[in-house]
Amino acid sequence: MPWTGVFPAVTTKMRPDGEIDIKATQASLDRLIANGVSGVIVLPMLGENASLRQAERDMVVRAAKEVVAGRVPLLSGLAELSEEDAVAAARNYEKLGAEGLMVFPSLAYRTDSRETVAWYRAVGGASGLPIMIYNNPLAYRVDVGPQELEQLADMPSIVCIKEESGDIRRITDIYNRVGDRYAVFCGVDDLILESVALGATGWVSGMTNAWPEECVRLFNLCRDGAFTEARELYRILTPSFHLDTSVKLVQYIKLAEHLVYGAPDAVRRPRLPLTDADRREATAIIQDAITALARKVA
Repeated sequence: MPWTGVFPAVTTKMRPDGEIDIKATQASLDRLIANGVSGVIVLPMLGENASLRQAERDMVVRAAKEVVAGRVPLLSGLAELSEEDAVAAARNYEKLGAEGLMVFPSLAYRTDSRETVAWYRAVGGASGLPIMIYNNPLAYRVDVGPQELEQLADMPSIVCIKEESGDIRRITDIYNRVGDRYAVFCGVDDLILESVALGATGWVSGMTNAWPEECVRLFNLCRDGAFTEARELYRILTPSFHLDTSVKLVQYIKLAEHLVYGAPDAVRRPRLPLTDADRREATAIIQDAITALARKVA
């Protein structure tokens, strides 16, 4: 699998009653691939993984496998409470046809460094799939830093880290500690230009769900060192990218998809629809980007 490019964390589309809309989910995957993404990740946090029943997660992976049809790599998020369940999930997603896993830390317990390494060793040895570590200490209070990556370097299945600590210095610290042992992916939309400039090879993106063509272009400009042109596009998109860092990011990114191309924006409880005030504020931000992008094309 080429660990480079834009890998959107794909939203799971819902009907107003909170049930999964498989056809809309498949349509969004097809749209992403048609617009040039390098891979797709279903069942990320943005895909409301923790709110789904296991049978529903299986259904999403099968449906994604059907529509992706080998055009790009298909990864599944893996978010479990216990090590036993995580190991079983890794084997299950492999059987369902996923080609890689984005593995969360344990959702049940805030592991320390030693326990975090043991968790990823267990999941890394459970299947034949390559693994991207999901490092989001701001949300999950578990940090997989350079020290932990060094201890995991002998695990050939662990090949990539989604770096979402919010500290842009972390990318350089990883390279200084373990060289290019891992592919480092930017995991937060409003740090993509800075991350690629420091050596990140890929981007797990939320707002790419709304603007795949523009986000792929932004990544490619950064990768190619065309920073003058990249900054112009980045400045248009960054106010919307900031929404990716909010606790309401699922609602905001689904709203962006709805405004850009008419996708359903329903969410599943415990998430609730945005308040009128939050929706108005986010809509204004997103509409500004829509207008600016249209003006840029014209």
